[in-house]
Amino acid sequence: MSYENFTVETDADGIALVTWDMPGRSMNVFTDEAMSEIDRIIDEVVADEAIKGVVVTSGKAGSFTGGADLKTISAMFERFHAEVDKNREAAIAMLFERAGRMSWLWRKLETCGKPFVAAINGTCMGGGFELALASHGRVAARSAKMGLPEVKVGILPGAGGTQRVPRMMETQGALQMLMKGSTLSADDAAKMGLVDTVVDDGDVVAAAREMLKKGVLPVKPWDEERFKLPSGPVYSPAGAKVWPAVASLYRKETNDNYPSAKAIVKCVYEGLLLPMDTALKVEQRYFTEVLRTTEARMMIRSLFVSAQALAKGARRPQDVPPTQLKKVGIVGSGFMGAGIGYVAAMGGLEVVLIDQEQAAADKGKAHSAKLVEAAVSKGRMSQAKGEALLGRITATTDYSLLGDAGLVIEAVFEDRDVKSEVTKKVAEVLSADAIYASNTSTIPITSLAEAFPDPERFIGIHFFSPVDRMQLTEVILGEKTGDKALAVALDFVRAIKKTPIVVNDSRGFFANRCVLRYMNEAYDMLVEGIPPAMIENAAKFAGMPVGPLALNDETAIDLSQKIMKATMRDMGEAAVDPRHYELVSKMVADGRLGRKSGKGFYDYPEKPAKKKLWPGLKDMFEQKDPASTDFEELKQRFLVTMALEAARTMEEGVVVDPREADIGSIFGFGFAPYTGGTISYIDGMGVKAFVALCEKLEARFGERFSPTPLLRDMAGKGETFYQRFDPAGDSARAA
Repeated sequence: MSYENFTVETDADGIALVTWDMPGRSMNVFTDEAMSEIDRIIDEVVADEAIKGVVVTSGKAGSFTGGADLKTISAMFERFHAEVDKNREAAIAMLFERAGRMSWLWRKLETCGKPFVAAINGTCMGGGFELALASHGRVAARSAKMGLPEVKVGILPGAGGTQRVPRMMETQGALQMLMKGSTLSADDAAKMGLVDTVVDDGDVVAAAREMLKKGVLPVKPWDEERFKLPSGPVYSPAGAKVWPAVASLYRKETNDNYPSAKAIVKCVYEGLLLPMDTALKVEQRYFTEVLRTTEARMMIRSLFVSAQALAKGARRPQDVPPTQLKKVGIVGSGFMGAGIGYVAAMGGLEVVLIDQEQAAADKGKAHSAKLVEAAVSKGRMSQAKGEALLGRITATTDYSLLGDAGLVIEAVFEDRDVKSEVTKKVAEVLSADAIYASNTSTIPITSLAEAFPDPERFIGIHFFSPVDRMQLTEVILGEKTGDKALAVALDFVRAIKKTPIVVNDSRGFFANRCVLRYMNEAYDMLVEGIPPAMIENAAKFAGMPVGPLALNDETAIDLSQKIMKATMRDMGEAAVDPRHYELVSKMVADGRLGRKSGKGFYDYPEKPAKKKLWPGLKDMFEQKDPASTDFEELKQRFLVTMALEAARTMEEGVVVDPREADIGSIFGFGFAPYTGGTISYIDGMGVKAFVALCEKLEARFGERFSPTPLLRDMAGKGETFYQRFDPAGDSARAA
């Protein structure tokens, strides 16, 4: 029997090697066709008496599977939304059936009567890892990464993951893994009992064959009569120690914002009370329920569909040939420049790291050395790879070494005059076809391009700190930036494995405009007398990863003051709230500059002591009684002020694609991921409802919450942003 996506070869020992190798794809993904073929393979294996056992592996180097196919997911949502208004019950029944297809396929494999061993040769995520868990044995390559990341895109492991993991390891650890969507190394998975054997990368199939030859029971432990749960029954003295702590774990991880995480807890709790077949039906029910939530729809669209599309270059000019960058220059070896140099070298590029003094350039390279040392010590990088990475970085003061660089990124101090001076020096040695980029966080690109002889080759690439950990980059178009500059910038961002958004020129671009609204709202709350701890907690309960005061400490309070001064200089004093400027100036005058000075809105004692809010902050303003403050309203203020600013950027044409506003807000400053991003937050509740919420807040707190003309127009027409700005129609349905 032949297959399009698989090959099946049986050796003299009766072991069938099933190799998954989808033609025309760099990674195997689950499509309807692939699952149908797996179904047929199981039937073929069972029917063939000569086959004694099966090894399942991938033909893709370094990858078993990346999980579900985007088109398959989109088709499922499209069909559901097309039918739900016509016949709600039938649409839900269809969704329930589709949601359970993979789950029952893995159950069929698990109970077919012949042993299957998964030979995990690389990345193995989502449904692929659930396939491995359903197999009767698991061998993993040492470099393999695996996990069940579904919660990160608003859903849950719906093909048995919530049932098999807590039957294979202790309950609390299983719940933590499932609710975090953790990515596991092969060694970690083995320690947790989720993988049987870890071998060198080239030995995985041979080890799986050997496992079968030694004997693998084709019955899973939970299908045997005497099976005992690793943490004991739910209703038992052992269970009584586990489950009371689960509510605390759930709150800590989610702040009750993620329906998928709550459903995971329910799946595990209810499932462990039941036999496997019934437990899988419970999981299927909750999976279907979660798929119908606004949070799941928005998160899947943004964090799965849109993120992948943008990372693959959805905004790249198609008529510009791909750029094969070999060498990049970084001018400015401070924290940002050094970080950019590290990720460029990590991406395989030769890097020239330039500063005024050799000692400063060497210090910048030393930053990369520290990152390499940490990665090697934690097993994330080999010593040889680390040495090769550092060998690609040349620290120097010699601008002439930039002559053959295809891209040069300026990352000097955030000062227009300093940047202009550096730009002119680089222009003297840069080749006529190379691209020049400024890593600026606020200064308009069009004005910076005035110092460069060819503004078509001038572009902005705004990185976020710390560069090695932050996924987002803003690619900023000046008024005269050409398509080639955009294409090269996006090719570079893809080479260093970041996700780009393309924005048009404006002060603060996109991310910083929204972040400044977040911090400014915290300033307003402080002035109103809202207790600082309540401000920080409201932000976290709203879904933000870091409170605004803690974030301001990280970015530096004196930088906030400099931004305010620059804004007043360029736009007039009325552009900055004098109360905000007074607050920030008082902090700076007292030496409270943030984490870098050991004190800011928080105090930072020496480790192991933890940071804590500065007690003197409460003395600066008359404090309100916390009981008189509406905590839900505080949460709304934070989310609405950022979403409203995102809407302004779209109205002004700074952002032209709602996907980029959503991805930029989540990846750039952690905007409550469960909403799907700033624009999806608006679309998710409905523009009409958002406008009403803005008007309510405007009546209480002033015109900063006033809905824009675009929002009022869309509310009147019943439109969403994804309808108005996406030529393909309402992507919320396509997601």
